[in-house]
Amino acid sequence: MAVGTQYLAEQPRPRALSVVFGAVAIAALVAAPFAVYPVLMMNVLCFALFACAFNLLIGYVGLLSFGHATFFGGAAYFTAHAVKVWGWEPLAGILLGAAGAAALGLIVGFLAIRRQGIYFAMITLALGQMFAFICLQAPFTHGEDGIQGVPRGHLLGLIDLNQPLAMYYFTLAVFLFGFFAIWRIVHSPFGNILQAIRENERRAISLGYRVDRYKLGAFVMSAALAGLAGATKAIVFQFATLTDVQWQMSGEVILMTLLGGIGTLIGPAVGAGLVIALQNYLAASDFPVTVLIGIIFVVCVLVFRRGIVGEIMALMKRKTG
Repeated sequence: MAVGTQYLAEQPRPRALSVVFGAVAIAALVAAPFAVYPVLMMNVLCFALFACAFNLLIGYVGLLSFGHATFFGGAAYFTAHAVKVWGWEPLAGILLGAAGAAALGLIVGFLAIRRQGIYFAMITLALGQMFAFICLQAPFTHGEDGIQGVPRGHLLGLIDLNQPLAMYYFTLAVFLFGFFAIWRIVHSPFGNILQAIRENERRAISLGYRVDRYKLGAFVMSAALAGLAGATKAIVFQFATLTDVQWQMSGEVILMTLLGGIGTLIGPAVGAGLVIALQNYLAASDFPVTVLIGIIFVVCVLVFRRGIVGEIMALMKRKTG
């Protein structure tokens, strides 16, 4: 078993260029609120984490979920209710949201994980729509009005999150924590086995791995991280609505991941930034934003089949190779 794991887990070590790029990216994010509207950047960070969490499932396990909005929006409802109604501290509320999303992921994953391909996608979509209907009817969600006026409060009783910069750097810390967790999962023996399952599931089974358990574990982790993003978004914008649990949100995160590059760590974050930026800067124009995003998506599918980051990485490999 150990020999099989080592064989499946061989990956190239990170290059110095990746370390430099990461340091520059973090520095840019730290300086971003002084050049870009902080709320816009917080929105980008929340959706970037959501897309990266989704990519953990589709990019490294090969499972396409059409119901990931369940975990993103469900965590937003859990956090908003805990903070506003129960008076919880914001960090505790966010952790509750992530834990609630993980529990939902365990239920949905247990029901869907034994199916593959389009059947898996349809089961997740159906369960997601069921959850959206529950959110519409449940008393604590306030139906179509959602949970509004969620207080940001004080982080650990010390830092006032009503201050834009304080809220931004807290959101950045959550994003970096979630991104590092994804990086660690992908580069662990567990992550290598997930990629082996994606490449050749029958071979992984022949080596003695309990494939369904690994898939379920990855599904729960992806759900928890998506919930972390949704819970943070509820604190940032101080509300939770049905928009975050509907199937359109699942479609949007799929679009972000495809544009950035499936199976790349940073690609989904780039795709999320592109989509959110287009939605923000073109919202006041007469040109339909959805049409432009659709055109960009078609162009990327035709020209950048690996996604933006995926094509850049492939080009760099060809030049260095």
